[in-house]
Amino acid sequence: MPVAMIDGQPLHYLDQGSGPVVLLGSSYLWAHDMWTPQIEALSQQYRVIVPELWGHGESGTLPTQTRSLDDLARQALALLNHLDIAQINLAGLSVGGMWGARLALLAPERINSMVLMDTYLGAEPEATRQYYFSLFKMIEDAGAIPEPLLDVIAPIFFRPGIDRESALYQDFRRSLQVFPRERLLDSIVPLGRLIFSREDILEQLPHLDADTTLIMCGEQDKPRPPAESEEMAGLIGCDLILIPEAGHISSRENPDFVNEALLTFLANNA
Repeated sequence: MPVAMIDGQPLHYLDQGSGPVVLLGSSYLWAHDMWTPQIEALSQQYRVIVPELWGHGESGTLPTQTRSLDDLARQALALLNHLDIAQINLAGLSVGGMWGARLALLAPERINSMVLMDTYLGAEPEATRQYYFSLFKMIEDAGAIPEPLLDVIAPIFFRPGIDRESALYQDFRRSLQVFPRERLLDSIVPLGRLIFSREDILEQLPHLDADTTLIMCGEQDKPRPPAESEEMAGLIGCDLILIPEAGHISSRENPDFVNEALLTFLANNA
């Protein structure tokens, strides 16, 4: 995978296919392979770029000057400038949508269209924020994600009925298990705190272009329930698609449905 130096750290990204650019923003705790089915489908007619979050995949340590999701948006813009890309179609899932929307507000002229998936642009509810922060403290104290926590964290990302013996579930659980201590302490935990203490930007959503924005959400998404997506779609005035048989990582739980929805949207907007 190619690399760009952003804020003094190596940012790795996948760059596949040719045509109009589609930038995919990934979820916290997932590498670019969370988009494997979409990369395969979209790269037939689009240039697909997937940056790895700091501390994820092969990307470097969270840069010291990264203090908010606005910084992640600014860093994505720096990557686009590095690649000399004028306009993108953005699809961001979870934190990928959180910084993606901020990028659209920061540089609207760079966004041709945008899909916000399983994400929320309000503040994290206080009880949830405190819960996640307690998990971060346990990880920090252990210097690892302890075995009991694996079975607390992994299920958050999937629909309740997922087969926990499936390759999708087991591969993700294993990826959590092998995060090196240094990476957890220097990047994963501080990035998590940054994400879950984000500012509420719901009042800015009417500034987004309703005609070129789409919201999608897994019907069984627990951390980002459909009610949040309905609230955002109402504020933007854009369409909302609920994804059947999917939880938070809808791109992997119902890839055929997601691919068809993305290809249809891009065909009309890219």
